[in-house]
Amino acid sequence: MLVRLSISNIVLIERLDLEFGPGLTVLTGETGAGKSILMDALALALGARSDAGLVRTGCDRATVVAEFDDTDDVLKSFLDENEIEYDNSLILRRTLSPDGKSRAWINDIPVSIKTLKHVGDALVEIHGQFANHTLLDPSTHRASLDTYGIMHNAEYEQFLRATNTAYNTYNDAKKHLDELQKISEKSESERDFLTHNFNELSALNVRIGEESELAEKRAAIMNAEKNSAILSDAISALNPNGTSLDSQIYSVAHILQRIKTEPNPYSEQIDALYDIAQQLSDISEQITPPDTDTDDIDSIEERLFAIRAAARKHRVPADELPRILNELSEQLNTIENSDAEIKRAEQELSIKESEYRDAAQKLTHARCAAAESLRERILAELPDLKLGASDFMVSRTESAPSGHGCDDIIFMIKTNPGMPFAPINRAASGGELARFMLALRVVLANGGNAHTFVFDEIDTGISGATASAVGNRLNRLAQSSQTLVITHSAQVAGYADKHFKISKHTANDTTATDVTEIRGDERINEIARIISGAKITPESLATARTLIKN
Repeated sequence: MLVRLSISNIVLIERLDLEFGPGLTVLTGETGAGKSILMDALALALGARSDAGLVRTGCDRATVVAEFDDTDDVLKSFLDENEIEYDNSLILRRTLSPDGKSRAWINDIPVSIKTLKHVGDALVEIHGQFANHTLLDPSTHRASLDTYGIMHNAEYEQFLRATNTAYNTYNDAKKHLDELQKISEKSESERDFLTHNFNELSALNVRIGEESELAEKRAAIMNAEKNSAILSDAISALNPNGTSLDSQIYSVAHILQRIKTEPNPYSEQIDALYDIAQQLSDISEQITPPDTDTDDIDSIEERLFAIRAAARKHRVPADELPRILNELSEQLNTIENSDAEIKRAEQELSIKESEYRDAAQKLTHARCAAAESLRERILAELPDLKLGASDFMVSRTESAPSGHGCDDIIFMIKTNPGMPFAPINRAASGGELARFMLALRVVLANGGNAHTFVFDEIDTGISGATASAVGNRLNRLAQSSQTLVITHSAQVAGYADKHFKISKHTANDTTATDVTEIRGDERINEIARIISGAKITPESLATARTLIKN
């Protein structure tokens, strides 16, 4: 709902702050007072094309600010996607410079004009000289008909949900079949490649952790060989002349034992020599190089290098090779069984398509019934709106399957007997179109996402009972949605919950437009002026009092 509109330096408006409320708001005033300027300013705040001519003469910038509350869930999702913060309130701001350049903000966050227009269109629907009314876009007609159907058929929403669910299931089955067919198409070219890789990995038969085990064994054997070489060098150092050092020490000890003196003065030394000889013998045995099986190291290296080569080929760690083997097996199995799987998938798709068609057909029948009901109610509204010669119908053509069913819906009208039906955006214009859209909106009450409706030129060419009928329908629409109307009709003005008077004054060679809210006698006088013109008569005042409904 539009809460506040602030305008600065727009043509004849120097400064204007208006507060709006729920229900029906009318704006009246003499021709040329600036009613269209007000609409231009509002449209600018909603993202309309900028026009440098709107900037008040002598000013370096024009500004319009429109504040709204009660943001719906769809718009909230859009705001979240665009990182626009809000707290049940939206402030749309637009500035315009004399060179035609403009800037836009939503809640003080800079946005593109495209984003501003998207938000503006979701908040306000204008009927009249502007072309942003939602129902003129045929792409909105199906949703509008569905909303009407839900309001008048308890089962309608169930038909919509069933169709959407059936379509998603059908679409999943179709995607699955497409994937199988793609695999089948490239199976022949990939079969040899997959088979070669599978056979190669299958023959290699790698175990998880095997690479680490082989690497450890290889390192241990290589270290043993190095140690053996070191031990050989040590033995050579102990035996430089080919005779072992322990043998030489034993010989020395035996010679010293032949001394005849008792006791032998060298007995302690002899015992020490025997100990040294024994130790040297033990060392000699310990440092004897172990036998190394060269065939064993060769087979370990061959296996290790083969595993690592396979890992590099498939671009995975060696422990992932068993998984790759399983995947290759599954792919080959899929190819081998693709014909059978495709046949099963085709049967499943046929079943899901049949289920979808049944659900969509029920929805189509419900839509046709809703369309006929909508037509009857629209036609009942038209005579009172001086559109009795017009006709309305809902055109349904079959569309490609979707989650919304198989129906393309377009609202069609003809304004004169004998003329063909045409989409509503091409069959009427001006006040005639505005009145028709009013009838449609009244019948589709609560059927749109916009919270505010604005009608301009809706009373063009009408008076008396027709004008009263227009006012009555505007009042009905305003019961569920905020409605603003610029009118020249006293009958329409009489239904207002809030009444603004637009006037123009000149001072010091400067002309400016003022807008003031009027109540009580002021409002009676304004409606009397609309009835009788510049000279207000007792009769027009009396009539004005009878016209005021709120």
